Amino acid sequence: MADDKYPNPDETQFDQNAPADQVAGELPEEPSAPELGEVEGTEADTATGSKDGAELSDLKDKYLRLAAEFENYKRRTTKERADLFKTANQELMVALLPALDDFDRARHHTKDTDDANAVRESIEIIYNKLQKTLNQKGLAPMEVKGTAFDPELHEAITQIPAPSEDLKGKIVDEVERGYYLGDKVIRHAKVVLGL
Repeated sequence: MADDKYPNPDETQFDQNAPADQVAGELPEEPSAPELGEVEGTEADTATGSKDGAELSDLKDKYLRLAAEFENYKRRTTKERADLFKTANQELMVALLPALDDFDRARHHTKDTDDANAVRESIEIIYNKLQKTLNQKGLAPMEVKGTAFDPELHEAITQIPAPSEDLKGKIVDEVERGYYLGDKVIRHAKVVLGL
């Protein structure tokens, strides 16, 4: 691309009456570039520059303060989270302590007895108390016998011939009970399917 300051010699028309030194193709003089020290801005430029500098300084200060606040927030939330994990099960543990106390009492009172019914009764009482406490905390057992197999809720261990026609393709037996905590499955039921 041709520079507009320098005319293309092919396109230049010469004045035939012009003196020879002008026709020889002298280029017009370019203004000289000022030296580094010579450039001085006007007062408006200086005022704008100081205003921009002050604004930049304010923005840097705000950025540093915001970064420091964010670091403090991260540190605080990390500490709170660690404390929460340490004590998350505290409420449940406190609720289970009476059942643990009952187990201790039952062991103490039945260690010298030969009466199986006394041991059975104490275990039944403690089991019911523990079951009630866990139910109050939102734990609910799954009822699966005779229902249709659902892979979202059940885990099939094996298949056996169905004892009756109505149990074909359904759950015949439960090997390990499944549980809900609220609406969420926390343990899938391990089941035996009928063929």
